[in-house]
Amino acid sequence: MSILIIAATANEIASNNASIKDNEILITGVGAPIAMYQITKKLVQKKYDMVVQIGIGGSFNRSLNLGDAVVIEKDCFADLGVWERSQMSNLFDLQLAQKNCFPFNEGWLINTHVQSIPIALNLQSAITVNLINEDPVYHQHLKEKYNAGLESMEGAALHYACLLEEIPFIQIRGISNWVGERDKSKWKIKEAIQSSNDLLEKILNTIQ
Repeated sequence: MSILIIAATANEIASNNASIKDNEILITGVGAPIAMYQITKKLVQKKYDMVVQIGIGGSFNRSLNLGDAVVIEKDCFADLGVWERSQMSNLFDLQLAQKNCFPFNEGWLINTHVQSIPIALNLQSAITVNLINEDPVYHQHLKEKYNAGLESMEGAALHYACLLEEIPFIQIRGISNWVGERDKSKWKIKEAIQSSNDLLEKILNTIQ
């Protein structure tokens, strides 16, 4: 299989991950706009059988454990819209886009391919944001509005590009922190990177 493995930063790919040596790697840079361009450029240049995104993310869901790895089943551009009176109105709320116009499904970018991976996966929903901050009102609103488990800065870019190009994809996230916690001494970055890379290796060994 021709597999493209992508990450926002090189640090999110563990140095001991031997499973990636035979696959192409793309470091996109941080943020949805940059990732969107880099991913789309690659997909136009070459046909891949699958794209796998690996990285860390924050969790809204306190029933999950810091340092664990999950697979994202659906994602969205959560802060593309208007923040007014302590609430977010996205493009669908503002009627600037149709929530069921492909590749969107009720406003979400859903990866149905993960259902065919023949191993047990912890499937979660996620939101993609461009702004990371410590405002509890903001975080609580996004949590209630989207009811998502995780937050990242690039995931929806992967889903959007691959759905439009009709290429199977997987988004793997290691949970490094709770959303809103900016004290990095309380984060588990190393554990999140290692567990996400362990899951990547397990998936690749299953599908290749």
